[in-house]
Amino acid sequence: MRLLHTPLLCALLATSMSYAEETKQPFSPYADRAYPTKLLFGEQHMHTALSADAGGGGTTLLPRDAYRFAKGEQVLSNTNQPAQRNRPLDFMCITEHTDGMGAITDILKGTPNVMNDKQGAELHKRFAQGGEVARRASQDLIKWFAQGEISPALNYQPGNPDYKRTWESLVQAAEEYNEPHHFTTMIAYEWTSLVKGNNLHRNVILRDGAERALQVLPFTMTPPMGSPNPQDLWKWLEAYEAKTGGQAIAIPHNGNLSNGIMYAIQDDFNNGAKFDIAYVTARAKWEKLMEISQAKGDGETHPKLSPNDEFADYETWDHGNLDLTNKKTDAMLPFEYARSTLKNGIKLEDELGVNPFKYGFVSGSDHHTAMSTGMDNNYFGAFTWGEPRKDRIVSTEGNVSIGKYNPKLEIGYDTWQYASPGPTAVWATSNTRAGIFDAMKRKEVYASTGPRISVRVFGGFDFSKEDIKQRDFARLGYAKGVPMGGDLKQAPKGKKAGFLIRALRDPEGANLDRVQVVKGWLDSKGETHEKVYDVAWSGDRKVGKDGKVPSVGDTVDLSVPTWTNTIGTAQLATFWEDPDFDASQKSFYYVRVIEIPTPRWTAYDAVRYKITNLPQNVKLKTQERAYTSPIWYSPSK
Repeated sequence: MRLLHTPLLCALLATSMSYAEETKQPFSPYADRAYPTKLLFGEQHMHTALSADAGGGGTTLLPRDAYRFAKGEQVLSNTNQPAQRNRPLDFMCITEHTDGMGAITDILKGTPNVMNDKQGAELHKRFAQGGEVARRASQDLIKWFAQGEISPALNYQPGNPDYKRTWESLVQAAEEYNEPHHFTTMIAYEWTSLVKGNNLHRNVILRDGAERALQVLPFTMTPPMGSPNPQDLWKWLEAYEAKTGGQAIAIPHNGNLSNGIMYAIQDDFNNGAKFDIAYVTARAKWEKLMEISQAKGDGETHPKLSPNDEFADYETWDHGNLDLTNKKTDAMLPFEYARSTLKNGIKLEDELGVNPFKYGFVSGSDHHTAMSTGMDNNYFGAFTWGEPRKDRIVSTEGNVSIGKYNPKLEIGYDTWQYASPGPTAVWATSNTRAGIFDAMKRKEVYASTGPRISVRVFGGFDFSKEDIKQRDFARLGYAKGVPMGGDLKQAPKGKKAGFLIRALRDPEGANLDRVQVVKGWLDSKGETHEKVYDVAWSGDRKVGKDGKVPSVGDTVDLSVPTWTNTIGTAQLATFWEDPDFDASQKSFYYVRVIEIPTPRWTAYDAVRYKITNLPQNVKLKTQERAYTSPIWYSPSK
């Protein structure tokens, strides 16, 4: 055998070693990847018949039905209609309301403990009549609970054997349906705190299985075992981890129904005192995420908070609090929406050294039907009374169907105003409880209003336009910067914050209109600001004199209804550098990806049920979107 000329061989070996040492990567770009590569879509907020307002509203499907539906199986809905998802979910969190959990099944059965209670006997009788009488009974049940008027006999709590039995059955169902690397069931619950009807709910998500989850019972809002104060929930989470060795997080939701208390900047449980370091540290530790979009409206921002944002008025709910016992005022809005909350967070961090509102973004349906159906052409409603039927938008008398209304305050909402919710997207190392929970905790997650838009963003100071051309740009992103949910520290002298962004449409969905970066910052005077930048868009549109990119157009045909992907584009990718970057200012950046217009679920109902008398205010089109968790920049002091 003839050997290769020695000098040439040495040169080749030297070149090979030099390359390996420089890149620290094997030849295969897919080998030794230590970063998350799996994009998973799932449901983090779901109720079944075990929650009082669901079972009381006619829901009959139970946790095992919810899991089967999420996995792609066909089920009969609560109104006996065949239903199936277009695609299975990757994971599911069933989050039953804590207080009174399981009691509704006993109310419907008329068990002795229920019938011996005046309020319980009345509710059983009304639920047995069915129809509108039962629906009103369900609304009264929710109202009595929200206002603290529910009978103790109906408010099942820890210490009640039936409460313990219900929790054990929930955990067992999750164990039965958990299939690591295929379909993951996260053990979870919804801490159902209401303060005079103002929403303070949190979904509590555990990283653990039954061996840890069954060592405890869920924390409720009802004293003496529970509390409506979030600080007491955080103490429960601390105790849970200490006792079991497990891990947990809490996710606040429906800030838009809290009438300004969900993200208040003072301690409302301590006479409105200023936050102290203990408060902000605990909140930052236990609350990593916020629910930004769901069936009861979108929570990114409000047009009154962001008047220069033409996409701000999206599925806006601003009628009142959760049970409509108090009206909404403009003064409440800054403490309900994500963008203003993020701005308040960096302001508080400047004062206290810790940001209590350093939230990543997730979505959730909050459906009370045990069915996670977010696609507009397959929308089964948030409650059983909102499942598909001819009169769910317009009544048989020709009036708009009312979802909920308080005649004394003249506030309420119509059934058509419920939004078709989207999944939470997770960049995980594996489809397991550990993989999903860890992604949530590091905030490498994002929210969708419906479609499975794929989006990834990295921030740093060493990126260039050439990096976006790389097909394995995620490797470069992690090597040279931080992903969504991450932190950037002091900028090197002369450098600006730059971002690698790549978005891909849902394979079954609509093309993309544009990609935007939403920035918030704190100036030298301690005032916060915001700005929305169009950073990538489809077609050859030019930025107008107003600094905005013109509308993408509209291909929606409401007579079918359908749309065509003849406008927009399947993929948008860009490197964007902040032109207004100031290295001395605290700031945050998140990406908003917007689709071209498509038919809303109301448009599909109008055609299927041949509705010809739709009121003008019923929205028939939508522009679905995705919101990535922010990346924060903090200058060194």
